[in-house]
Amino acid sequence: MKIGIFDSGLGGLLIARAIRDALPSYNLVYLGDTLHVPYGSRSHETVYELTRRAVEYLFTAHNCQIVILACNTASATALRRLQQTWLADTYPDRRVLGVVVPTLEKAIGLGHTHIGLLATEATVKSGVYGEELRKLNPEITISAKAAPLLAPMLENGGLKYIPPVLADYLAPLKASKIQSLILGCTHYCRLSDHISQYMGRDTPLISQADITPPSLKDYLHRHPEHDEKLSKNGNIQFLVTDLTDGYNQHAKDAYQDVVDLQLVNY
Repeated sequence: MKIGIFDSGLGGLLIARAIRDALPSYNLVYLGDTLHVPYGSRSHETVYELTRRAVEYLFTAHNCQIVILACNTASATALRRLQQTWLADTYPDRRVLGVVVPTLEKAIGLGHTHIGLLATEATVKSGVYGEELRKLNPEITISAKAAPLLAPMLENGGLKYIPPVLADYLAPLKASKIQSLILGCTHYCRLSDHISQYMGRDTPLISQADITPPSLKDYLHRHPEHDEKLSKNGNIQFLVTDLTDGYNQHAKDAYQDVVDLQLVNY
């Protein structure tokens, strides 16, 4: 059985690469729903249904034991419902994991009292980061800013147009004097240099490409009943629901290598 990594587009390729580096023997399947990207501006019900279909496809067509929602929007708006209803009723022996709680645990570990969040509109509106943070440490404040243009610009080769848009999104976060900043969308990992330059070195960035691999390793260590089911031949597949020349180039840029994207329909 395999570990699946799902994202709404190709932003999660950086997480896939980081997981591959941390767990090189495990069989991985990456699925990017490039046909429906971006998820950030869609309704919660639509995000839930798109995410459910993708997870079920990874379970049934690619024999995944665990699926990681590398997409923050899916983690924020669909994960809890998937885990508590659909997964429990349909695939009780499999697991779907998100990125929100591990990200907050990392942020709390820095010892800061005021954290920033740059994320999609759906993630910000869901309030899940604030809700989960109150459970973990109600003394910490979080300031969130939605950045709806960044993901589609990155997916469509618009990196050179991003700096002024990014600065506009970051300005209120910098003015609020946050002590660290969560990159609450996997696409934003590609913008870390631009963000650091604007925010300054005194504001560390919390990137899920750094957080997800150790969190997954810890989960597998604590749950050997799942780890022992996973195949370890070092294979990895990259699947997309729409394939264009632009996506091929974006994947190469994000993964820093040639990526064999396979078109799938489910």
